[in-house]
Amino acid sequence: MKITCVGGGPAGLYFAISAALRDGGHDVTVVDRDPPGATYGFGVVYWDNLLDTLYRNDAESARKLRAASVVWQEQQIRLRGRPSYLGGYGYSVGRAALLEILTQRALDLGVDVRHGEEITDLENVPPADLVVVADGANSRVRGLAGDAFGTQVSVGANPYAWLGTDAVFRSFVFDFVETPVGWVWCHAYPSSAGTSTFIVECQQSTWDALGLGQATDAETIALLEKLFAGVLRGHNLFSSTRGEPTQWRHFLEVRNERWYHDNMVLMGDAAHTTHFTIGSGTRLACIDAVALAQNLHDHGDDLQTALNRYDRTRRRAMARTQASARTSMAWFERVDRYTDRDTVEFSAAMCGRKGSLPPWRYRAHEAHRFAPVRTVHRWYDTGRRSYLAARRGEPLPGGRLLSRVGPR
Repeated sequence: MKITCVGGGPAGLYFAISAALRDGGHDVTVVDRDPPGATYGFGVVYWDNLLDTLYRNDAESARKLRAASVVWQEQQIRLRGRPSYLGGYGYSVGRAALLEILTQRALDLGVDVRHGEEITDLENVPPADLVVVADGANSRVRGLAGDAFGTQVSVGANPYAWLGTDAVFRSFVFDFVETPVGWVWCHAYPSSAGTSTFIVECQQSTWDALGLGQATDAETIALLEKLFAGVLRGHNLFSSTRGEPTQWRHFLEVRNERWYHDNMVLMGDAAHTTHFTIGSGTRLACIDAVALAQNLHDHGDDLQTALNRYDRTRRRAMARTQASARTSMAWFERVDRYTDRDTVEFSAAMCGRKGSLPPWRYRAHEAHRFAPVRTVHRWYDTGRRSYLAARRGEPLPGGRLLSRVGPR
């Protein structure tokens, strides 16, 4: 089958890999408008559930991704400079490193990856039996198809900016800072060696009152460094990996009534978006990619059946995920309703933003204020992480594979 993927992000590249792995006879081309190595944003977060998926699907690229990633442990929630702690851990990787790994793996499997080619009309799409539309939330190709997919786009209320810093965090940090005109907060986590991602968010009224709409890039960075001086500890913020001024955006929630039309199929952010406060965009894109590749493999030459099954299963699964993400986004849009509490109560409210927090969970959360409890939880998380790594067959630092434990 001749397949063209429009978009060289995680969705398009991982689908190309997955399709090539299942049938080396596929003629797969990935077309990306950006030059090699170019990317917006700094780092992406993920958890063991993504690693489980990647190792089952393609252990080769999964090992390289894990090797390029860093582990963060615990979440720290700061309110007026006072910290509260949550257990747990996760992984993060620089977006540029992620794309480099996926691009090289696709090339190794015989995929034709073309950079610097922008699709301005459907006639510009290279001829193919299947066109995979994976060019992001603002998908140009999806737009060129008119209302074929029944696209609905909702705009979030809060402005946010995706920044970087040379401060290296060991945990996922939320810092809520009060200003005379409202609250400003960050979501910060390590991205790669020597850098961290630093997302700044606030309510629209606060953004307006701080004059961020008229501020220059230098003025914006200087103001944010002053506001977050407590968590940055003298380190610097920088605005973009591509040298552009700070870009303030409003989150776009994308939904589609149909994920395929004729021989075109949506994937990743072109099909759906979930707010960054649940950190699932990359994982969901990879799940889409594996699901479509598997359906194509299972149904052979029956393209319409493969697309229909992909559409029904993935769109149904995404409905609940997007509802949860909307709830999370709404909580942050009304965060000032909770800031009259102490830090522990505030962080408990944040943990329960997608549903009520049972009493025992609140007590466990409250216990995390004590350092010995946090130490025990870190030991537990370290053991759990090692067990899951062994079950996946992750390599040890010396290169030897960990033995797989238990059922796959």
